[in-house]
Amino acid sequence: MTERQRSRQRNDSSLTRESWKIFQIMAEFVEGFEKLSRIRPSVSIFGSARTPEDHPYYKLAEDIALSLSDAGFSVVTGGGPGIMGAANKGAFKGRAPSIGLNIDLPQEQAPNPDQDIELHFRHFFTRKVMFVKYASAYVVLPGGFGTLDELAEILTLVQTGKTRRIPIVLVGRDFWSGLIDWFQARLVGEGMISADDMSLFHVVETPDEVIDCIFEHYSTRRFEPSESEREVMLDL
Repeated sequence: MTERQRSRQRNDSSLTRESWKIFQIMAEFVEGFEKLSRIRPSVSIFGSARTPEDHPYYKLAEDIALSLSDAGFSVVTGGGPGIMGAANKGAFKGRAPSIGLNIDLPQEQAPNPDQDIELHFRHFFTRKVMFVKYASAYVVLPGGFGTLDELAEILTLVQTGKTRRIPIVLVGRDFWSGLIDWFQARLVGEGMISADDMSLFHVVETPDEVIDCIFEHYSTRRFEPSESEREVMLDL
């Protein structure tokens, strides 16, 4: 066999493996749709996996999730430790389900134990769809790159009309103020976004403010998407 033939064989093998990945991706979507379609209304909560249990952010996340759960919202997190674990713990104590969308990572931890519904994903993009698909609100606590990724994702989807307008609530003014100032100075100041885009999110401090922000948003609309919103969200 020539080197060219061996190279073609390797390429064919790689293509076959990638093609079969489609079925794995489909399975993740199907399982996610089946298990999450009945959890509405729900709130997706984000934050650092590295936050220790004795940190004020941890207790804040737990209290927010408990308040949301007792208010009737299923709580969805990434299923890991830190703020995610705190949120699942708080929700697990409340009335509504605690849900974890766990991701398989090379150096990541085991899922936290406080999950009524536990899903596992190998692909970030399928997991991201599940965070958005059934969420009535996003609550974003202090976190790192993954948290910023999810924040940018929902801001982009709402801004571009690829999903319905939902409350996007940032918790912790001191933590987020530098980023928000940069948004205003650079993104708005240099015409990268419009001034109106700054109204896509709210910044709060307490669990009560999180609840109030969400209920104020829905005071003139239903938690369930309208027919036109459902059509839009089919293309997420």
